[in-house]
Amino acid sequence: MTQTPPRSLRDRPGPHNPARELAVRVLVRVLGGETFAAPALDAALNQARLPGRDAGLATHIVYGSLRRVLSLQAALSPLLRGPTHPKTRALLLAGAFEKLYLGTPVHAVVSDYVNLARAARLAPPGLVNAVLRRVTLEGVDVTPPAELPAWLAELYRRAYGEAAERVMADLLTPQPLWLSLSDEGVRALEQEGSVVEAGPQGVDRVGLERPLRQTAAYARGQAQPINPASMACVDALGDVAGARVLDLAGGAGVKAAMLATRGAKVTSVDLVGAKHEAARANLRRLGLKADFLTHDLTGPLAAEPAPFVLLDAPCTGSGTLRSHPEIKLRLTPEAVEAMAQLQGQMLPHAAALVAPGGTLVYSVCSVTPHEGPEVVARFLEAQPDFVAEAVPGLEVPSVPAGPGVLTVPEGGIDGFFIARLQRQA
Repeated sequence: MTQTPPRSLRDRPGPHNPARELAVRVLVRVLGGETFAAPALDAALNQARLPGRDAGLATHIVYGSLRRVLSLQAALSPLLRGPTHPKTRALLLAGAFEKLYLGTPVHAVVSDYVNLARAARLAPPGLVNAVLRRVTLEGVDVTPPAELPAWLAELYRRAYGEAAERVMADLLTPQPLWLSLSDEGVRALEQEGSVVEAGPQGVDRVGLERPLRQTAAYARGQAQPINPASMACVDALGDVAGARVLDLAGGAGVKAAMLATRGAKVTSVDLVGAKHEAARANLRRLGLKADFLTHDLTGPLAAEPAPFVLLDAPCTGSGTLRSHPEIKLRLTPEAVEAMAQLQGQMLPHAAALVAPGGTLVYSVCSVTPHEGPEVVARFLEAQPDFVAEAVPGLEVPSVPAGPGVLTVPEGGIDGFFIARLQRQA
């Protein structure tokens, strides 16, 4: 006769994959609006030091769940009654993503997430068991536009026309790693077993053999992460070797580093002084130099005009939904309008810093017309001494957008609006 195990043994949770717990805890923070996925996941992975395969699984769960969150919520909603605790919601989203999109066997999904729910006290185990067994995509719209709020999908259609459906589908795919590499960096990565593929704007697409910060190329300052569309903003200035360049709203200084690599004498300006320290540290790693100023660009900056000025303005980030899918959950039409107003305040102050005959590049990583073409069009109406010019050096796919261009966010490239404005001498 088989004996029933003591209650204490029956209630003891079975083992679960720590990658899934890490992913769920990151999702709780991101879905709660506490942080963005990239810094939260990086911090969690650095602390946990998971093996490479588990780190990859955690990353896939976090970003996949966020990219497919709207269809996942539609699939889960009929199985839930009343308000769902944020931890329970995050755990069910992760489990449903694995079952419905990642193709993890159902028994493995149910077993591991039930054990996780019980061991980490993230959700009622019985609820997790019932929901994950029953959840299905039957009757759920899983087309790419359905993974965006309707108003945002319509903006993508307006921006890219016939290519919009293809673009929205591509936003659901994993983001590749793009690196600006020296020749020595390419050789170092390939010697370690990484795969380096040449890409547009001189930026390489890289399949790493190990985490980036553990590579010799990164440690020696031979590698800098940057998206080709972001590099296109730098290239839009033209030849800056030996020239003064003002890098406005410079943030963490990635574009400042790329300008310095090209031989420019760079001054990076940002509202948040704390960002300068990260930028300085990165420049030291790369063996480069730049100057830094802390200033609110909604007001005039008392500085000597420069022949080249880059304003990569703060924006909604609607062109970066592949790498920052949580943006679609937070963005509203009202936020777009507010950001366009801010950009409209900053652009004239940036223009005042352009020397006669000089060049101003305005860019935003957004596909909304409000933040790109409309901001620049209003500026040109009020500033007749500036004229729009064709954006030079474009290797990334792009479409015309008023006085500038929109890069096409396919194949891992971000969506940027870029305008090159020339001041009359």
